Amino acid sequence: MRDSTEHWQKILASGFTSVQELLKYLDLPPDLGSNSAQDSFKTRVPLRFAAKMQRGNPSDPLLLQVLAAPQELQLNADYHTDPLQEATSNPIPGLIHKYANRVLLTVTGVCAINCRFCFRRHFPYSDNNPGQQGWQQAMTYIQQHPKIEEVILSGGDPLLASDQVLERLFASLEAIEHVKTIRIHTRVPIVLPERIHPNFVKLLTARRFRVVVVLHCNHPQELDDAVRMACKRMQKHGCLLLNQTVLLKGINDQSAILSTLSQSLFDYGVLPYYLHLLDPVQGAQHFDLSLQQALRIYQDLQSQLPGYLVPKLVREKAGMAYKMIMGNGAHPGFETA
Repeated sequence: MRDSTEHWQKILASGFTSVQELLKYLDLPPDLGSNSAQDSFKTRVPLRFAAKMQRGNPSDPLLLQVLAAPQELQLNADYHTDPLQEATSNPIPGLIHKYANRVLLTVTGVCAINCRFCFRRHFPYSDNNPGQQGWQQAMTYIQQHPKIEEVILSGGDPLLASDQVLERLFASLEAIEHVKTIRIHTRVPIVLPERIHPNFVKLLTARRFRVVVVLHCNHPQELDDAVRMACKRMQKHGCLLLNQTVLLKGINDQSAILSTLSQSLFDYGVLPYYLHLLDPVQGAQHFDLSLQQALRIYQDLQSQLPGYLVPKLVREKAGMAYKMIMGNGAHPGFETA
């Protein structure tokens, strides 16, 4: 287990942490990036992910997801640092409780890759690093709320925690009888598939509860044989694999791209789950589409796929205790312009 851990951690450490280094690697001019934008939200791109980008192409869909760009510095009153008002549902450090029968644990504040549209790019992780004592508080909170049936592990990316940390966390959750499902939201199998080594998968699935892994994949160009192997490994051990995608201007805002993504993921044993409209986070407004544009794309997508491969088009709104399904007959209260 130690050798496997050291392997993926070394790979992670070899990635890009400078927008200028990334642009140089891709044979692109340095003025495409913004050091000021990088100062407010760090660049972090695994070499494996960068290697999938097309050199010399400033519009590469993978590059655009991670490029610290000057547009991030343009302030807009309609975009916020806490777009979902998670601070109001954060009763103790490291735990968010805004859904009746589910809680979310921010296992770590670190990701394998920093996506520039991340709705938690301004999240106060330093205030939500509970430590050992804090995790015990979280377990006590879950124990005292018997309606909680599902625990969602998020972050950051929870799979960047060590096997030892995750094993202790799983054991603590397994001891709480009313917890039936563990859901893990992660980009790691896509950008760092080496993390999904056999020992990790065994510790993940050697539990009484159901394990659901929600991948975050936004473009078919992100997929390759290593990702397929990681997905098949988790599926073989009984994990239910789902995917959620963020609809992003200039990246995947074409039904043909989304259709290919759904079909490719299905070949990997992954079912499309959500197609998210962008959360209005400050610094990401250049990725946004109007609802009318999104609905047109979604209608085209529905015409290209069987129903089980069409993800639900959803939007989150601050203060709402559920995601709103858009699509046919958009949710009332939202403009369509």
